[in-house]
Amino acid sequence: MVNSHRTNGLRETVEAGDVALGVLDSAYSPNLVELYGDLGMDFVWIDLEHGGPSPRDGDALENLLRAAEGTDTELLVRVPAANASMVRKCLDVGVRNLFISQVESAAAVERAVSAAHFEVGDEPGRRGMANPRASRWGQAEDYAATEDEEVMVGVTIENQAAIGDLDAILDVPELGFVFLGPLDLSVSLGHPGEADHPEVEEAVETARSKAAEAGVPVGNLAFGMDDANEKAEKGYQILNVGSTTGAVKAAAQGWLDDADV
Repeated sequence: MVNSHRTNGLRETVEAGDVALGVLDSAYSPNLVELYGDLGMDFVWIDLEHGGPSPRDGDALENLLRAAEGTDTELLVRVPAANASMVRKCLDVGVRNLFISQVESAAAVERAVSAAHFEVGDEPGRRGMANPRASRWGQAEDYAATEDEEVMVGVTIENQAAIGDLDAILDVPELGFVFLGPLDLSVSLGHPGEADHPEVEEAVETARSKAAEAGVPVGNLAFGMDDANEKAEKGYQILNVGSTTGAVKAAAQGWLDDADV
């Protein structure tokens, strides 16, 4: 047996009440994941809902994970649905921070959380027991106990149905966080692309305040560092501050704007 237990830095940061800053790697590049880790990012967001490899593509996820594991950063992987087999697949590959898109009910959240744990409270979970990469192929000591201690599963709140069932969602045992999706909420509320519409802002603030009252950590997008600082002051703990394509676009456009040719 090997003692290969590595603590989850993102979960530790959140549970300590601190703020974690991350970036969306929209290039799905192990080299960039490693670079972001070396730069000091707390997490790298890998979005498997709107692009990238399939959530079931173990080889692709393994390479991204290896890049993160060589640094002090964590992967935060978003999957497109509360599908139990998809949750188990990602975690068995070695993902420990997972968030689920497009949930509409507490029942869906319960299914995803149960699929991610061997035990949920005093009840058996529905994570499969095997010898995957997460267990170092069966060599990790106290695998079940350490996995349940380190895995963190959250959900996005990004539609009217989730807002309507929010109290029950926030009561789900072992829910690690909620991530508010203002852009998708703008679509669901009939104001596509208008994240600053009063109705959208009201829904976001309602979700944030209810999560704070329930003691569930909250994440969100930050539109610039001034916005990130303001959101941190309001209690947001998981903040995505940019993306690979956004950073490249800004840099390349700056070069072109400064060119004299």
